[in-house]
Amino acid sequence: MAGETVITVVGNLTSDPELRFTPSGAAVANFTVASTPRTLDRQSGEWKDGEALFLRCSIWRQAAENVAESLVRGARVVVTGRLVQRSFETKEGEKRTVVELQVDEIGPSLRYATARVTKVSRNNNETGGPGGDAWGAAPVSAGVGVTEEPPF
Repeated sequence: MAGETVITVVGNLTSDPELRFTPSGAAVANFTVASTPRTLDRQSGEWKDGEALFLRCSIWRQAAENVAESLVRGARVVVTGRLVQRSFETKEGEKRTVVELQVDEIGPSLRYATARVTKVSRNNNETGGPGGDAWGAAPVSAGVGVTEEPPF
């Protein structure tokens, strides 16, 4: 990722993620994150909202399907990705340039909420236990002090 602008944004989804599929079958989810800075006005003792940033985002493949299934409008999220600039021409012939975020990672913010994570099983048998899930494999015991209870 040398030379790319990588950023992390914390904000709220402005609508439910929109899941689409390309003609070749690749999933892509598009959504907008709104991030509003808040500062404390020391004279009044009140919090003041700053200028909101609305950042259009896209995520691809299995992660796109996970986002569409897991996140909804208003959800507070933490998003990391690469800023990309794209130019296009409108139907009226006007040239436009937009800056968007190609998302690498996204998850719910746990600052004001809780979440339960469910690992998605893969179709290929790469390693490990049932269904190719390395985390689903039985633990390998060293033989000393082994119990059937998990260590946590």
